[in-house]
Amino acid sequence: MEIFKTPFSRAYWRCAVRDFRKLRTLVFSALMVAACVALSYLQSVPVVNNIKVTWGFLARALCALVGGPVNALLFGFVEDTVSFFMHPTGGYNPFYILTTMLGVFTYALFLYRSEVTVLRIFLAKLATNLQNVFLGGLGTYLWYSGGKGYWLIAAQSAVKNAVLLPIQVILLSALFAALLPVLHRMGFLPDQARRLKLWKRPERTIMSAVKAEQAGKDSEPASRRRDQDPWER
Repeated sequence: MEIFKTPFSRAYWRCAVRDFRKLRTLVFSALMVAACVALSYLQSVPVVNNIKVTWGFLARALCALVGGPVNALLFGFVEDTVSFFMHPTGGYNPFYILTTMLGVFTYALFLYRSEVTVLRIFLAKLATNLQNVFLGGLGTYLWYSGGKGYWLIAAQSAVKNAVLLPIQVILLSALFAALLPVLHRMGFLPDQARRLKLWKRPERTIMSAVKAEQAGKDSEPASRRRDQDPWER
């Protein structure tokens, strides 16, 4: 399996389309939809005031990691719709389908076919939380504002998402640390994603340069190497 530094390449999107068409990707996505529904029944954990930790984001991020960004759009649509009708809370807001689709899509851009690191998880969760603040706040303003202004709703959402961000990153990191080796053995992930890393270490580039330099020296003619001072070899 190939990995990509960024999603800005044709090869990346060809892989995303190819994985989307695989039966096992669709089956895995269906299992993650069921997981999201099951997690919606799990008791949320209060943090402070009315801020609570819910659990559906874990299954969404996992599906994005495996299925990729193309699959993420379909998954987000199906998951949000099924989750609402299986466990309805409040009125049905179609705007939230778009935010769910975009959130899973964003997870995939950071995690799919990449070296999975805690830094990437943090950036992915930060991006989705910002979407929750501005787009989710817009959906609340349009449907349930109750006279509140948009920026007040966004500010309240910003506080909530800022409090939840470190907790969610820790939970995602723990989940990925446990499941990445399993998913790799099942053939869902490339070798570079078989375990969680803190970050992608820049020393690899340095070591590659050192190895290349050493290989160049080893390929020199033997007569030239003999003329060198032994301490310079």
